[in-house]
Amino acid sequence: MEDRQKSPSWLPMTRRKMLGSLLVGAGAVMSGFGMNTLGERAKQRGKVLLDRIPGIPAGLEEAVRFPLIEALHGRRARRFSLGAEIPDGPLAFKSKHEPMPLDELEQMLVLAACAGNTGWHHMIYRHARYAPHLSNYSAAAGGRTFPSAAGWHTSDFFFTDDKGVYFLPTRDSGSLINKDEEGAVDLQSWLEAHRQRIKKLADGRLNLPPQEPYMEGHNTWCVNRPGSTLVIPVADVAQHLILIFCFLVQNGYCIFDDVHNQRIPGMEKFKDLVDVENPYPLTFMEQYALRETTAELSAACYAGMLMLQALGLGGWMFDGIDPFTMLGASGNPEVPGLGFRYDTSEQWALPNPTGRAGVFEGFCPPHYPDMAAAVEAVAQRKFGPGGPFHPQTPGPWKESSRVRSGAQVHSEAFKACVALMAQYVYDRFGKFPGTVPTLNVLTYLQAHHLDLDFYDHYFTPGAYLETQARHMERWHGGKTK
Repeated sequence: MEDRQKSPSWLPMTRRKMLGSLLVGAGAVMSGFGMNTLGERAKQRGKVLLDRIPGIPAGLEEAVRFPLIEALHGRRARRFSLGAEIPDGPLAFKSKHEPMPLDELEQMLVLAACAGNTGWHHMIYRHARYAPHLSNYSAAAGGRTFPSAAGWHTSDFFFTDDKGVYFLPTRDSGSLINKDEEGAVDLQSWLEAHRQRIKKLADGRLNLPPQEPYMEGHNTWCVNRPGSTLVIPVADVAQHLILIFCFLVQNGYCIFDDVHNQRIPGMEKFKDLVDVENPYPLTFMEQYALRETTAELSAACYAGMLMLQALGLGGWMFDGIDPFTMLGASGNPEVPGLGFRYDTSEQWALPNPTGRAGVFEGFCPPHYPDMAAAVEAVAQRKFGPGGPFHPQTPGPWKESSRVRSGAQVHSEAFKACVALMAQYVYDRFGKFPGTVPTLNVLTYLQAHHLDLDFYDHYFTPGAYLETQARHMERWHGGKTK
């Protein structure tokens, strides 16, 4: 990323120093409840740990001790940014200020909240069917700021701002948390590890015309505006469905084609692995994959939404951008979106984007020669170097190698069974999955600087948080244009 290569000098802050901020707050609370001795001890201990680090925005010190309960209760969609305008209606208003982009620290905190790796996840432990082996469902070794079904983590992140369009991959990053000998985590190194993963894809803001059908009409005045950062999570439903098929086979199940009321030809040769007489409907499992990836995308945006409250930024999570426009299937060559390739067929009512070569590719043809190759790639993600079940992958346990080695590796027969079902779906429907999109893009997070004049003009007190009321003072020295 040519304009982000220089490591920023902001944020020489460790978890110990953040803990100091938390202890200062805890001391104030205890003092307020009459626990003066304990309160003073906590405040003093907090000052020692925090160290009053110079060069840190005062707003960051407030953000690290911002109460979760206040973020939950104070979360609101706050759409009116600096430079925005509502031209008519009961809330007509025109900002007197110029748009103001997030600075790099603000932006990295938002991105890390949405997409950040937070160390090694703990996986699923046991199932009586294959005990004493460890459950072998997970596909990623690292955990992130949001949950993912069975630790599959099939999503990754794009974003756009005034300067460009970017890709931030974190699903296979391993642990990006570095601890010192005392177990403290350096926040600067954590953010820097994520910053280094960002790949710039294009100059300038992503072209999303502010009109229908490219976005819903109620979003045309506020989405992707100058100064904003728009976070775009994308999930690979194809990979997710392969992982569901692996889950089914591991537990003795298979599928049948309920659209055509047909069993999968050849499944009988895997009757020692799966119950061929009681298969699950294909459409049920495909809807399951779509639902689980939607939950993953939404949880990521919600994590970012909570961070906005702590930082005092405006914005909201929403789903009002046409997904085909976003991925590159708008039909208008002047609106290429994220530039994903897509296919059309008389069998389908809608185009089907499958990925962007070398950036984010669905686990299906044409990005793989066939579904067997895609299944093998999933197996390598799980059991290969860096995967959750590779003995040399570090982890959170005292004996991580022993724990990770405790899972059954997918046998050739196992992979062939999964590939048979997947290839049937691809051949019969012309795509994979057969009845839902290959990729899922639905929820977005937008972050921007609020124009408080709008809220002061129309709302009663309490329309925004104290962090938002003081954001310019605490982060930017009171500056607005």
